[in-house]
Amino acid sequence: MPPVSPSPVSTPGLRAWIIWSVGVAAYVLAITNRTSLGAVGVEAADRFQADASTLALFAVVQLAVYGGMQIPVGVLLDRFGSRPIMTVGMLLMAAGQLTMALSPNIGIAIFARVLLGAGDAAIFPAVLRLVATWFPAQRGPLMVQFTGIIGQAGQLIALVPLAALLHATTWSITFGSIAGLGLLFAILVALVIRNHPPEQGADVTVNTDTGVVRVVTSAIDTGVGIRAAWAHPGTRLAFWSHFTTPFAGTAFVLLWGMPFLTAGEGLDTAHAAGIISVYVVAGMFLGPIIGDLSRRHPNHRSLALVLPAVGVQMAAWIAVIALPGAAPIWLLYVLAIALATGGPASMIAFDHARTHNPSHRLSTATGVTNAGGFIAALIAIFLIGLALDLQGAGTPETYSLEAFRIAFLMPIPLWIIGMIFILIERKRTRVRIGLDPERRR
Repeated sequence: MPPVSPSPVSTPGLRAWIIWSVGVAAYVLAITNRTSLGAVGVEAADRFQADASTLALFAVVQLAVYGGMQIPVGVLLDRFGSRPIMTVGMLLMAAGQLTMALSPNIGIAIFARVLLGAGDAAIFPAVLRLVATWFPAQRGPLMVQFTGIIGQAGQLIALVPLAALLHATTWSITFGSIAGLGLLFAILVALVIRNHPPEQGADVTVNTDTGVVRVVTSAIDTGVGIRAAWAHPGTRLAFWSHFTTPFAGTAFVLLWGMPFLTAGEGLDTAHAAGIISVYVVAGMFLGPIIGDLSRRHPNHRSLALVLPAVGVQMAAWIAVIALPGAAPIWLLYVLAIALATGGPASMIAFDHARTHNPSHRLSTATGVTNAGGFIAALIAIFLIGLALDLQGAGTPETYSLEAFRIAFLMPIPLWIIGMIFILIERKRTRVRIGLDPERRR
């Protein structure tokens, strides 16, 4: 390997913070784009005359493209760096929202969500890469949490200003405005973001224990890189951790939360928006706490943080749907806070991916990990919509609390499957890195 200049990031400078800030701002807009349909789901159902399965299809297609693009995006990031990939991602999202603004029918609208999912897929992994190349490794867990926390503000933007703009203007003006913001951010990203500090000839990561500096480039054989990443149980632990922790909150905020709270629980729009806002704010509050605990206890992340977060979500979810009649308002707020643990807990998955993979497949492993939560979310969203349709409660006029109760049973098997695989891969990872003895056959 040719010599590489020392790491620039023992202490990040002003430029590093500016680049990260622009990257995070782009991520906020990506989250706004991602959740834009969830905030106006009832209006979308009316505009396109869509039943529950069709409405779910919007989110499922978007998340399927997002999840499917994670590994290709990771490989492209390993090869080209964050700046060009983020720029293309912002342009794709702008094109998707402009198409949604002008879409005359469901087919065109679904194509718009394909563009949106493809563009969104590029942003978060690219910002994580900026963290890896512009900041010291020991700050990684906390910086990842801060990135996720600030990005969630995009949900608040979708929930309040976007919905208000739609009610004050028209569908085309609202989604056209978001498309315009996407174009402006594409220009900003291209002007400000840099792949690595100027004193380096390439993206690098630094082993803080040994001081070894490694160049970050993609593997020549992409298939080898993906297979090598998945072969390590630490990557599989990261995948299942991300699969299990955030999907219920994603399904709730992205599509089914507002219909459940308004048409199911009988709340007005303001109260429903308040509950979802608590979900976002609680996630932002819990992020630094969970990030710091992850940094302090790297060998106990799964048992002390990930699995308890899943257990809290399951308990609150089951309590809400098991009670006869409408749930008390305080319990719905408890559900929002419980679901909010999933986002910060899912960031721990990226700590696993970063810890157990060498630098040349850093973004590939991140892509594999990031796909997990969105695969689970699209399954949950689709199954909830299908369950509503099978009960004859697939449109805003026919939604009912009893139908939502049955439909909301669908996430429970996903949680159980995820927890089983977390325990399996945790044991394999500990054996692999020498923390536990290998079991005799």
